[in-house]
Amino acid sequence: MPTHKQVLEALLFASDAPVALATLVEVLDGRSPEEVTEILGELKREYESTERGVALSEIAGGYQILSRKECAPWIERMLRSRRKTRLSRAGLETLAIVAYKQPITKTEIDSIRGVDSSGSLHTLLERNLVLIRGRSKAVGRPLLYGSTPEFLSYMGVNDLDDLPELKELGSVLEERERLHGEVEPEVVTAPAEGAP
Repeated sequence: MPTHKQVLEALLFASDAPVALATLVEVLDGRSPEEVTEILGELKREYESTERGVALSEIAGGYQILSRKECAPWIERMLRSRRKTRLSRAGLETLAIVAYKQPITKTEIDSIRGVDSSGSLHTLLERNLVLIRGRSKAVGRPLLYGSTPEFLSYMGVNDLDDLPELKELGSVLEERERLHGEVEPEVVTAPAEGAP
């Protein structure tokens, strides 16, 4: 059975936002706010005394485990390298389909491409070029994907009406990637205009 300190640490580690004291007290039912605050203080002192790369901070009305400021250059380097993940031909094709057919489900994308698009969608979501726009009313309520404002910025256009013709989009996308030094030159085929 984990200790209350371990539970608090796990809760804070799992959260991507500050967690209010009231929430922590509620989860650790049976502990008073004073007891939880005391445990958080112990945890904070442990992080400080062991010179870890993370610290427990009290911010925005809650508690959060954050990386130390001194580690920022290395974190930035890691995040930059993730953003530079190459956009493959499959990624470019998937992006073109989403741009012109949105909102669109993964099943519809797979049908147009003729292969599974899970990996491509994951990369596009990670690079913030595509986002989840909601759910379809179809059976199973699949997710609907659409482009982001970052996609428009990436393309250098104000809105979707300013996008190049569908048959030109593949070469434009590839040129953008080549200019960013993120993909090796290769031919990209845009989906046929009559595709569903």
